[in-house]
Amino acid sequence: MQVIITAVGPDHKGLADPIVHTVTQSGANIHEIQMYDRDSEQLFAMLLRMEWPADSEPVASLRARMTEIGSQKGLTIRVWSRDEHARPPRIALCTTYRPEPPLAILRDIRDKRLRATPAVVIGNRNSCRGVAEQFGVDFHNIGNAQGDPDDTRFVQLLDEYEVDYVVLARYMRILPPRLCWEFAGGRILNLHHGLLPSFPGFRPYHDAYGHHMLTYGATVHFIVPELDAGNQIIHQSTFTVTPGTPLPEILRLGETDNEPRCLSEAVRRVIDREVELHFHRVIRTARQ
Repeated sequence: MQVIITAVGPDHKGLADPIVHTVTQSGANIHEIQMYDRDSEQLFAMLLRMEWPADSEPVASLRARMTEIGSQKGLTIRVWSRDEHARPPRIALCTTYRPEPPLAILRDIRDKRLRATPAVVIGNRNSCRGVAEQFGVDFHNIGNAQGDPDDTRFVQLLDEYEVDYVVLARYMRILPPRLCWEFAGGRILNLHHGLLPSFPGFRPYHDAYGHHMLTYGATVHFIVPELDAGNQIIHQSTFTVTPGTPLPEILRLGETDNEPRCLSEAVRRVIDREVELHFHRVIRTARQ
């Protein structure tokens, strides 16, 4: 059984040793280890992906042992396996203003095109509350009057709803690095409303329009701490326009049609386990 362990906390010596020792002594086969030492923030972060001998010891026992290590070392340690529970994966849809991307996912789940459970909708604005209520999904606004999110509450909700995958469905805030590390290993998907790597940032339609482009697109990628990084792309989709098409029409085509379709296909690829994230790169799996 594939298991991912993440550990985040204040940096000091000897943090990784007890984690690695516990895993190896239990007979696990380690496939990947990544460690980060953020000197400027005095923050330690670690990801470990392994094949866990679940027949010998359940993941819940490993989690209890990791929790004990975390208490001793001052670390937040998460133990996650897609295969731990015999149920569809639970997803959190994270939103700001645009209703179309979360609506597309919720419709595809309802119509059984996506084999997942919509656990919760989280927004830093109230704009998508009605979409969640339409499908009977709990909605939580974690933003203040300016839309600045409470990231501590964000993590609490992900834990409370036992979320497997976090889907940033046009969530227009940058996740802090700590949150990215806590849910690292291919658990956070982001819809970017432009083609990467050519058009990163917050105004990709405008940037592409300024370069007189006739092809526009959207990109869904796994989140790593670097903003709009380039090696984690799950899916891209494009649409073309004729010369002279005004920017408002391009925005309408992209936001109401192309972006939702792009996000749905990317989520399907992850849910159906066609792709995974290994060593910060998307790989095609053999589970097809």
